[in-house]
Amino acid sequence: MKREERKEYYLFSPFLRIFHWLMVAAIVVLSVTGLLITKPPTMLFSEPTYSPLLMNLIRNIHFVAAFAFCAGFIGRVYGFIINRGDRLFPHFWSLMYYRDAIEVARHYMFLKLSHKPFLRNPLARAAYAGLYGMVAVEVLTGFAMYYMTEPSAIGGVLFGWVNRILGGEYMAHVVHHYMAWVIILFAIGHFYLVVRSEFMEGEAEVSSMFAGSKLLRHTPADARDVE
Repeated sequence: MKREERKEYYLFSPFLRIFHWLMVAAIVVLSVTGLLITKPPTMLFSEPTYSPLLMNLIRNIHFVAAFAFCAGFIGRVYGFIINRGDRLFPHFWSLMYYRDAIEVARHYMFLKLSHKPFLRNPLARAAYAGLYGMVAVEVLTGFAMYYMTEPSAIGGVLFGWVNRILGGEYMAHVVHHYMAWVIILFAIGHFYLVVRSEFMEGEAEVSSMFAGSKLLRHTPADARDVE
């Protein structure tokens, strides 16, 4: 029997892992309720008495999920402060980063059999950074619409400028809607690539989001980012 040696690298704090799974649940709930809010099914209007009440419930679920997501992000920020593994963002200032990104991209396009091992590869780093940017757009536009009837309240003061910059509540809605679709497409691609890495490359992508650590056969090129 061949014995295989692996080294453990602790990456993700409990704060990041909790936020990750909270974000998964929130994206599902927000996507479903958001689509129902945008285009309610015809059957909701078959009974006029109950239709408005049902839509009000769907809206409230959407709002609760949004607030829960934002509350969880506070823990994500705390993990970012205390744990180096929570700060694996792209090194745009490094030429090697772009070389490694091209190597990983060629592997994903089946032009290269493998790529050097990473704790988090360059394309994943850029993708997750982009995800936070998209989430920021959703949060800003979402709360701008939520507080648009209360311009003098704290929420209206904090987010009212978004509607003014975009030219009104309608454009805020359009941006919010289409950015949600981009996030949904990102989630689908993310699921495929993570499962692919878990089973084809042995990078422990899925298990690390439960245990917080990766067990790798080879020394990753970005090991110094967490050591």
